[in-house]
Parts: sequence; structure tokens; C-alpha cells
Amino acid sequence: MTTVLIVDDERDMRNLLEVILRKENIRTMTAANGYEAYEQLSKRSVDLILLDVMMPEIDGFTVCKTIRQTSNVPIIFLTAKDANEDKVNGLTIGGDDYIVKPFTANEVIARIFAVLRRTETAGVQPVQKLLMHGVIKIDEVSRKVFVQDVPVPLTLKEYEILHLFIQNPNIVYSREQLLECIWDMDYVGGTRTVDTHIKTLRLKLGKQLKEASEYIQTVWGIGYRFGEPL
Repeated sequence: MTTVLIVDDERDMRNLLEVILRKENIRTMTAANGYEAYEQLSKRSVDLILLDVMMPEIDGFTVCKTIRQTSNVPIIFLTAKDANEDKVNGLTIGGDDYIVKPFTANEVIARIFAVLRRTETAGVQPVQKLLMHGVIKIDEVSRKVFVQDVPVPLTLKEYEILHLFIQNPNIVYSREQLLECIWDMDYVGGTRTVDTHIKTLRLKLGKQLKEASEYIQTVWGIGYRFGEPL
């Protein structure tokens, strides 16, 4: 799942962007100023930063320059100014794109995905991120799954289900919630498709080691969760 850090001193703007991004199944982190942004980045890596230019204490350009000393994470500037010199300055110091307020939700999403595609093509990849739970390991960069270090080939949806589970162990997801998280909210295939994917995922994990399939547990009458084998 893509993670975006939103840096803006206006709470309403941060909340608006969070709503826009979460509708696209993008995980969000927020910071009200440059100092909070540095703190967030010291704790966790992100895939992209939405960075407001006009902030008190430390402006967005300064924040960008500081981040660029240690990271190539994609940065999109947000600003109420439409001056060409500001755009040139932002792109010159290391920004990847520029969005002028006010903006539409479609514009924000389109620019985020465009920047991510460009950086992937250019070979800019985040530092390897591994998720591990028992005998199961996920490499988030290569999107590969391993059971006892043996690769397990999964389809895109199977990978996304397992990725969601391993990030949120012991959380019970209803079939409807899984449809909303993994498929489009208006997906017409019904909840049976969730059961089918879970069954196939268990079979693939269990082919290498039976214990691996037992991490995905059925919660009767509700849905599924991911946890230590019972």
C-alpha cells in the first residue's frame, strides 16, 4: 500500500487530503510543520510527500532541501501561489511536481500516480522494507512473498490481502470490509470472491508449509483475521 506524508499547517487542508487519498486506498501520515515532518520521516519511510510551501517557522522549500540531503523520496509541492518563479524554485531544489491550491481530488490523485510512475521508471526505489510474521515474509519493494525464505507466487489480489493482514494482525475483517479495501467499493462480484481468494491464498501458503496457511483464520459469521496459528 502506498504511504503519503501530508505536510501542511492548515488542519482543514490536511483532513481534506486524507479523505481524498484514503478513498484511493492510500495510507496517510500527517505533519503540521517542518519539525513534525522530520520526526515522522525519522520513524517511518514513505512513498511520497505532499509538502505545503507557505508554512510558519520553516517553509516548504527549506523542508525539501533538508530532506534531499538524505532522501530521494518524491515530493509534490502544494501552494496557493501561481507564480512561475515559485514553481521553478521548487522544482530546482528537488521537488518532483507542483499543485496550486485550490485543486480537485482528481488532480491530486493523478499527479501522485504520475510522479510515482516516473520515479519508478527512473529507478528511484525506497529502501527495502520487509514485513515478517512467523514463517511468512513480505518484501514490499519487490512485492514478493516468502514462506521459510522460499518464494510463493501470488496474484495481485492475493498479495494485497496478505499484505493487509500482515500489517494488521489480529484485526477481524468482514468480507464487505475486504471488498472495500482490496476491490473497488462498487465491485459487483459479491463476497463470494473474497472466500475464493482466501481459499487460494491458504492453499499457496500451505503448499510450502502447512503452518503458513493457518495464520489466516476464519471468524465464523464475520470474516477473517491474521494471527498465530491456533
